[in-house]
Amino acid sequence: MKRLWVLGALLTLLIIPLSACTTSHAASKTRVVFWHEMTGPAQDQLNQYVKAFNASQSKYEVVPEFEGNYNEAVQKILHTHGTDASPAVFQSMDVSTSQLYHAKVATPVQQFIDEDHYDVSQISPVARAFYSQGGRQISMPFNTSQPVLYYNASLLKRLGIKAPPVNPSYSDITRVAKAISQKSHGKVKGLTVEAYGWLFEQFLANGDTTMANHDNGRTGFPTSVNMTSKTSRDAMAWVRDNIKAGDFIDFGAGSQAESNEIAAFLAGKLGIFIQSSAYISQLLAGTKDQLGITYYPHADGQTGNGVSIGGASLWISNSQPKAVQRGAWAFIKSVMTPKAQAQWQKATGYLALNRNSQREPVLKALYAKYPAAQVPSQQLARAKANRANSGIFMEGLIQERAYTQTAMSQIYNGGDIDKALKTAQLSMNQFLANTNRANRYGQ
Repeated sequence: MKRLWVLGALLTLLIIPLSACTTSHAASKTRVVFWHEMTGPAQDQLNQYVKAFNASQSKYEVVPEFEGNYNEAVQKILHTHGTDASPAVFQSMDVSTSQLYHAKVATPVQQFIDEDHYDVSQISPVARAFYSQGGRQISMPFNTSQPVLYYNASLLKRLGIKAPPVNPSYSDITRVAKAISQKSHGKVKGLTVEAYGWLFEQFLANGDTTMANHDNGRTGFPTSVNMTSKTSRDAMAWVRDNIKAGDFIDFGAGSQAESNEIAAFLAGKLGIFIQSSAYISQLLAGTKDQLGITYYPHADGQTGNGVSIGGASLWISNSQPKAVQRGAWAFIKSVMTPKAQAQWQKATGYLALNRNSQREPVLKALYAKYPAAQVPSQQLARAKANRANSGIFMEGLIQERAYTQTAMSQIYNGGDIDKALKTAQLSMNQFLANTNRANRYGQ
């Protein structure tokens, strides 16, 4: 017993210094709090990134913290800014970009890009353009998706229907939708397009048409929107034509609509739908049928201009000490490498934004197994960033999408196209006038 006691005492003497060294080492690292809104596989992958980053260097310790959904997180960011509770780096949704920019809560990542001579050209230009203003990068695009058109390639083969081209026109999709309904004797609906403001915006972007004045808010504060353009009316007329022909099924709007259309598609009851590329992983895992994917459809007789993006970006809080901000930037750089971005796409369905990611083995293997999975990345890569497809830099985008959704729902249910769009436009313009007056924008 005496020998055991002596041995235990010796081990204790050895462990105490080692423990003290470990604690001292952790305490010597600069703490970088990271707020995010990811769940499921995306959260798992984020945690892996954090673990790898923390182990790769001895200066910073990133601490990830889940902050709820996008809307909740934005409010927390605004309310805690400048306090001890605020994060060093945070993730925020696309539609809050203008709001956060004008709230002056962040140090533009352009400052760190310039200091480090970071090659930002390796990151997708269209994605970068969404989170830029005045030629400066405000935040770093991160979890990014694009709207694409999905179709059941196996169903088309069984019914003897020629698949749509990879860059389809409205007529190309109408042809396939009609054939699906006819050859399945009505057992399979040909097409759906969710009543969703984001998708409405993409019809305009792909038609090289801006919604807000001042080049979608890129050259000045938006004071009005145009929802009644020929591009808007043509897109809604295309949907209406498919509804009248009986080849379209309306699942409504909102998250439940998305869930229902995906369920119908996976069950073989729906042939075509338009939705975010972020659903690719779910669709591939949910069916044995071959998945077909095309670019976002464009109006007949026109060339697709390319669509905008969705998702969120990474921001650096300006209320943190410079050393902490540098740690936040170091972490951002680590998740934007070709390897990290390739793994992000494989794990989550979001698109790899580093151009060199396409050469990574993990994506090559994914594309070899599922060739269609490469289409969204090709759509993103081929688009040239311009005023129409770089996103709308305007506060009140959530409200705009609510008005647009109402207009689309009215049109889907037989309402007059021009009247529905004009009502949404008038409502949004009044909202903008009130918002600009309250914020003294342009004064």
